[in-house]
Amino acid sequence: MSLTKDHRLVEVAKQLCRKLRKNATKTEKIFWEAVRNKKFLNKKFYRQYPIFFDIYGEETFYIADFYCYEYKLVVEIDGKIHDYNKKHDEFRTCIMNDLSLDVLRFKNEEIENNLENVLIKLKEYFQEAANSTPD
Repeated sequence: MSLTKDHRLVEVAKQLCRKLRKNATKTEKIFWEAVRNKKFLNKKFYRQYPIFFDIYGEETFYIADFYCYEYKLVVEIDGKIHDYNKKHDEFRTCIMNDLSLDVLRFKNEEIENNLENVLIKLKEYFQEAANSTPD
């Protein structure tokens, strides 16, 4: 993630993130309630978090649904529209990976119907990540 010097871009990202937070989906609200305020494994998550990057000489950003800075983890919640945007999602994931960010994707149905299983997968990610860091 670059630290942008373009204050206009930062302001656009900030305004868009605020708008997305105000208009959170039902599924985002469910997940947020489970992880907010370090409720989940004492990990700090941010919601609708801008990830700035440079591509083809132009700085831009993506907005991650949820972001855990400590583990450099992006959590994306995919609704029905993502069934038609698979290539875009793959490209976005590649960019995030190039920025040394991991991406976990969950479908709306997973969160709405089996949040416990989603949290188990998230816990397993944190455990694996903790075990793979050199001492």
